Formats: sequence, C-alpha cells, structure tokens
Amino acid sequence: MSSYSPPALLFNRHLETIYPSLVRRVELPTAYQRERITTPDSDFLDLDWLKKGSKNLVIISHGLEGNSERAYVKGMARAFFNLDFDVLAWNYRGCSGEMNNQLRFYHSGATDDLGRVINHASINYDSIFLIGFSLGGNLTLKYLGELTGVSTKVKKAVTFSVPLHLHSSCLQILKRSNWLYHQRFLRSLKAKVIEKSKQQSSLDISTLRKTKTLIEFDDYFTAPIHGFKNAIDYYTQCSAIHFLNSIKVPTLIVNAANDPFLSEACYPKITNSSVVFESPNRGGHVGFAQFNQNGLYWSEFKAVEFTQND
Repeated sequence: MSSYSPPALLFNRHLETIYPSLVRRVELPTAYQRERITTPDSDFLDLDWLKKGSKNLVIISHGLEGNSERAYVKGMARAFFNLDFDVLAWNYRGCSGEMNNQLRFYHSGATDDLGRVINHASINYDSIFLIGFSLGGNLTLKYLGELTGVSTKVKKAVTFSVPLHLHSSCLQILKRSNWLYHQRFLRSLKAKVIEKSKQQSSLDISTLRKTKTLIEFDDYFTAPIHGFKNAIDYYTQCSAIHFLNSIKVPTLIVNAANDPFLSEACYPKITNSSVVFESPNRGGHVGFAQFNQNGLYWSEFKAVEFTQND
C-alpha cells in the first residue's frame, strides 16, 4: 500500500483520470530542444530534450497515442530538470506530429526503438533513469526484462499505470464504464491508420469500418503490421508481466487499485527482489493529482524519491 490521497474534488476514479488529462497545464522551465535520429530501417524518431549539462539523464516514455507534450510527461520532465537532471522525452513512431516513414508504427513491445534511444543518449551520461507511463511503462519493463541489450548505464526505473497483462486490460477497457476512453483511443488509432494508408499503398484498410474494438484493431492492424500472428499473439509476446522476473535493475511499478484500465492480472505478486510493486487505493489511470504542491503531482514526488534514494 502507499500514501497517495486525492484532492476531495476528485472523488472517483474517472475524475482522477480525466482531470489531469484535460485540465492540467505544465510550463517547462525552458523549451524542448528537438533532435531527430534515424533508424536502421530508414525511419526516424523525434527526441525532445531538456539539457543543463548534467551527467544524469531521465528518459520518459509516454502512453498510448501520447507524446512529449502531454501534461504527465512535461510534469515529470520539469520535476527532474529542476533537480539538475537532463531529461529526454521521446516520441514513438508517428507520435511526434509527423507521420513516420515506414509501414510500422509503435506498439507495447517495441523495445528496439526504446533501446536505440537509450543507446544513442547514453554516450554523454554516467547514469540513466527510465520513467514509463501506461503503454510506455509496459515498454520500459519489457526492455528491462529482456535477456540481452539492457544498457549498463540504466540505474533505476519507475513506471505508472502499467497494463502488465495486455489482453485482459483490453477486455477491461471494453467495459461500459470505460466507453469514452475506449472510443477516444479507437478514433485516434483509426485516423492514424487512414493517414498511413495515404503514404503506404500496401496498407489495406478495408476492415477499418468494421473495426469496433481495440482488440479488433490490434487483430487487423497492429499484429500483422508488426509481425505477430494476431492480437492474442501480440499480447502474449509483449505483456510485461512475463518479463518481471528477469529484471535486474531496481524498478518501481505503481498501479492504483482503482485504475479503470487495469485488470486483476495487472496487480501481480512480485517475487523478484529488484522490483517493488505499489498499489495505492486511489490515483486513477496516470492521475495522482495534487494541489498546492508547487505544481508537482504525487507521481513526480514518488519517482524522484525512488530514483534518488539508495
């Protein structure tokens, strides 16, 4: 259990989730500096930096259909930058405001891109700390739990609101109480596929009209585009829950007990001593709002505390 308590105004899990997303505004101490790096398949990734010459770097991975401009990313970036860390908020393929070049997009298990970002950035830093939200949390944990490729410069990681078990989390978001969230994600993903089809003539979008759920979207598009047999194969191969026991880097996972997106399988019993799992009663999905704390949310305090304590 953990100590988070929401403001009285946010009296249920939906308000705790929606308020930070729609209302919170975060002003960064300085503007992002954008860097574009190329990938081996002639694509690109857009990286947004806050630099002050530190030897310690925080890399932030956003959630589904997010980007570096989301308030939860900027809030975390500001918190660490004000403590004299350099910060890198990276945008997944197709999420930076410009469609990427290749047929592939991003997905919950695309650790090749995360690894490439870490390796690119690590040259100038002694220590790297990873922060991941939702899909970005799953991506971060999978990267840390894979058998090869983890940079020795990665010292700690913190993740929030992580759908550790992707299939059951997709079923969870299909519940009637989550209809608004589900439709918002589905509309955004469909629009992205339509835009991609104008660039890639090989992309068949004939099934898009009958795609009514995120699971169907993953079945028709995410899975085949990225080399999986179907949605279930994609979920099975990419769910971070299967990688937790292999993580060697000190890692914190925070999943609020009232998160509307997460299934029961996303609250596992952890047997790996390198991984700490906390489940505060409240918080919603990527919520954890606080008032009158110099603009800092509880998640930002928590991430700073975990990364700085021995």
